[in-house]
Amino acid sequence: MPIYNPPLRDMQFVLHEVLHVAEELKALPAHAETDAETINAVIEEAGKFAAEVTFPLNISGDEEGCVLDKTTHEVKAPKGFKEAYAQFVEGGWPALSCDPQFGGQGLPFVVNQCLYEMLNSANQAWTMYPGLSHGAYEALVAHGTDAQKKTYLPKLTSGEWTGTMCLTEPHCGTDLGMLRTKAEPMADGNYKLTGNKIFISAGEHDMAANIIHLVLARLPDAPKGSKGISLFAVPKFIVKDDGSLGERNPIYCGGLEHKMGIHGNATAQIVIDGAVGSLVGQPHKGLAAMFVMMNAARLGVGNQSLGLTEVAYQNALAYARDRIQMRSLTGPKAKDKDADPIIVHPDVRKMLLTAKAYAEGGRALQIFCTLLLDKEHHHPDEKVRKDSGELVALLTPIVKAFITDNGHIATNACMQVFGGHGFIKEWGMEQFTRDNRINMIYEGTNTIQSLDLLGRKVLGNNGASLKKFGKLVGALVAEEGVNEKMSEFITPVAMLGEQLTKFTTEIGFKGFQNPDEVGAAAVDYLRVAGHFVFGYLFARMAQVALREIAAGNTDPFYVAKLQTARFYFAKLFPETATLMRTARAGSKVLMDTDAALA
Repeated sequence: MPIYNPPLRDMQFVLHEVLHVAEELKALPAHAETDAETINAVIEEAGKFAAEVTFPLNISGDEEGCVLDKTTHEVKAPKGFKEAYAQFVEGGWPALSCDPQFGGQGLPFVVNQCLYEMLNSANQAWTMYPGLSHGAYEALVAHGTDAQKKTYLPKLTSGEWTGTMCLTEPHCGTDLGMLRTKAEPMADGNYKLTGNKIFISAGEHDMAANIIHLVLARLPDAPKGSKGISLFAVPKFIVKDDGSLGERNPIYCGGLEHKMGIHGNATAQIVIDGAVGSLVGQPHKGLAAMFVMMNAARLGVGNQSLGLTEVAYQNALAYARDRIQMRSLTGPKAKDKDADPIIVHPDVRKMLLTAKAYAEGGRALQIFCTLLLDKEHHHPDEKVRKDSGELVALLTPIVKAFITDNGHIATNACMQVFGGHGFIKEWGMEQFTRDNRINMIYEGTNTIQSLDLLGRKVLGNNGASLKKFGKLVGALVAEEGVNEKMSEFITPVAMLGEQLTKFTTEIGFKGFQNPDEVGAAAVDYLRVAGHFVFGYLFARMAQVALREIAAGNTDPFYVAKLQTARFYFAKLFPETATLMRTARAGSKVLMDTDAALA
């Protein structure tokens, strides 16, 4: 059976020693009273909930899956899911980072981030039920009417109701400009919606009293394409004026997808047969509201793979310490046994360290981003808010694509550590690998994230956002550039920064002449940028570790952090050289291939 131990020590290291979150929050009036002790107490309790309540349901939920009653269109979640969700609500966890005016606890996003990392490690399929509600909550906070906020936000905040992002249609996927769902105006100011949606995570279940679907649809006078999309709030049960639930709205589950992973989550085919909904935001301006949800979801998806990377690593490490097989190439290490533990073998260590480095780098990036979100929403200085928002926008596609790609690499490597046993269900490793695979696909495939990063976030503003992040790197280089002990961490990042500037200019110039050049380079470009960001964060983590060791701190945690950083820069970071070379190969070898693909 798998194990899971919440990585509290590493979270606290990033929160308090590297990013000094409590000090940063003092500048935000909404969070000025949130100190390190409060943060630690919350994440410790969050870790207990994840490890003790949801983790034991992970394998059983995967085996049982969800069950659809085709007569009533009701979906039953796996055994124990509903009860665990009731505990989650009772503990106030859905309200952790929500606004107090809607009944939230008002804690920073950065604390909520830690909660959800641990929940994703414990049980990604279960975590998606409350997790998706956050996107619906954010969209209604930003674009909802006063009536919608009053009706929906307190219940979404408390967790009594859940929310979905009801966007995808069978024929168009990410190309939302082609969607066909219709919304007809009604005399009372509401709308009657008709259409079909697919791949709707947590789209139907028995865990909450109501589900609020945020549905993309077209009004009768809508222009063609993405400029003609509107967003609607469509509840499973009609909400009466007094807040009680009324009749069943004709928006229901017509089928459940048969999937490779996340079996415990109801991925629903949704039939909308004249369901009543209310307009969110302005007519034909639904994409703006949708992207509030989508960007929150993209950060959340990165967090899903971070969680799976961590739990896969923990289990592979425990197995490698225990499993004996062959002898070390440098002579027996466990002389009292018939063979050595496989952790003595170099390539086993490489696989373990790959997962460890990607988990620790991903955690640092996620906490860094959510701290920026807190600043964007709550800092009193308008420039700080603007700069923080610009950096979050730049980093969001990296969080989504780089961390999920790394999760795929890491979970596969950890399954490999188990050898044949990794392929066997009882160990749990194959489930981590299967569950992670969807994270590279949904909320915009990783290729779309790459196009977003290079085309919109970098070239779209002539590299201004990238230069803003580059200033952070430059400040660290200026601070530690003459420190010999930091050179192995600083020099590679500084060199890549210079190379990335030239690389970006080159792709931009080629793309101006032929847009396919951007498409051909984008995926490689995102991984280069991802390593640039990870390199900066690993250098900062190494900086703290070196200072602690120099000050006489004998905690082996700091030695371990330096060893992980050294591995990352020696074995993973050099991938950037190959990536820049393949990106420079251009589009011709891809597009001039009609005969090859005939």
